[in-house]
Amino acid sequence: MKTAFKKITLLLFVCTLGSSCQPKQHVKEISPTLILISKANVIDVRTGQVRSGQNIYIDSGKIKEISALEIDDLSQYRTVIDAEGQYIIPGMAEMHAHIPQPSTSQERLEDVLFLYLSNGITTIRGMLGHPDHLALRKKVQDKAILGPRIFTSSPSLNGNSVKTEEEAIEKVKAYQKAGYDFLKIHPGIQRNVFDKLVNTANEVGIPFAGHVPVDVGIRHALESKFASIDHVDGFLEGLVPESANVDPASNGFFGYNFTPLADTTKIDELVELSKENKVWIVPTQSLFERWFAPTNVDSLLAEPEMKYMPKSTLENWKRIKLQTLENSGFSVSQWEQFDAIRRSLIKKLQDNGHGILLGSDAPQLFNVPGFSVQHEMQGMARAGMQPLEILQSATINPVIFFDMEDTFGEIKEGMEADLVLLAGNPLDDLKNFTKVAGVVARGTWISNAEIEKRLKDIAERASKN
Repeated sequence: MKTAFKKITLLLFVCTLGSSCQPKQHVKEISPTLILISKANVIDVRTGQVRSGQNIYIDSGKIKEISALEIDDLSQYRTVIDAEGQYIIPGMAEMHAHIPQPSTSQERLEDVLFLYLSNGITTIRGMLGHPDHLALRKKVQDKAILGPRIFTSSPSLNGNSVKTEEEAIEKVKAYQKAGYDFLKIHPGIQRNVFDKLVNTANEVGIPFAGHVPVDVGIRHALESKFASIDHVDGFLEGLVPESANVDPASNGFFGYNFTPLADTTKIDELVELSKENKVWIVPTQSLFERWFAPTNVDSLLAEPEMKYMPKSTLENWKRIKLQTLENSGFSVSQWEQFDAIRRSLIKKLQDNGHGILLGSDAPQLFNVPGFSVQHEMQGMARAGMQPLEILQSATINPVIFFDMEDTFGEIKEGMEADLVLLAGNPLDDLKNFTKVAGVVARGTWISNAEIEKRLKDIAERASKN
């Protein structure tokens, strides 16, 4: 064990001719800010292997040492977390999150950030940016506010906000200069404007991600090298044969209207394009199994995590879901076919594409921040993804995406200390992802007791709004 983390008494014997040897003591104290997690089962997110009996030493926000050596005296450490029998994974990333807008109270903003943390989400990628989110990103980074690490998009680039090539050039440059992490693409952008946006983004060095505008189409979107395409947007439309001669704008909810026309033999071609152009996919499958799905509204509202959302929000969610199903020509049989195609796409994009990132689109209809990733993981499993693949989509894949493999995403010495303690092995049962025993967010320890207390307070506040 490294001497920086042990109280070591070093006896230096100074002997000279004709004199006796006299011992001199040198004592190095243990840092008072050191956190020791003892006897943990550590999961390697690259291989799925489990290393048992691991002691993890955390200080100054980083993992300083990992060792399986026996510790003789735990009383010398001020903060000791007994993790015997528990499993530790890296903090997870929610890659399609939404950060509250400025009209939200500061209290509610901090509640939402904590909801993510309470479920082991230590990194979020905000998908609808605002200038205030740049300041929030800095406050979280400086630990002025407790929350997950933030990456934020620009404000929406869509058919209304960028109607001309000149507007595209102006806004891309402005958002890059302001410091946004990436550009958010929404529907409605015309192809010539999109191409100018892409060229400018490449020139100034800012990635772009999000939706596939109808006029752009999935093939051109992939060839344009989106950083990520979210919701598997545009893929189903790309399965419709040209001979069908459809109006692309009549695609409905993410291509739902074209479901009967989809030629699934075209899936492999699109998957290969995504791999060739290194485009990540964020499925947000829970959105299609909870909002646009024949799932009973009252059963969704009865789920335990709904108590963390304001009553007004829940009422709005119910209204929108019912209106969507009533006004979209929804039928259960067509939805089942639609869902089967989506699952096939997700599975093949995982197996043969560039890769999958975990993202649930929270808070969106019936997707409560943090808790929604549990539903997303189950959806990914129903699509055929294995537990290790799902874990990788939330840990190592995001850091590869951000090109930050030397910063976080794994449990290794020198990494930022983002960790989740789980009562069971999530690779044995995905339900173990819900059994959070504690979270470390960039070196800050959040115990299970603190999580439960904060969640109770959040629920009480939500019940009054």
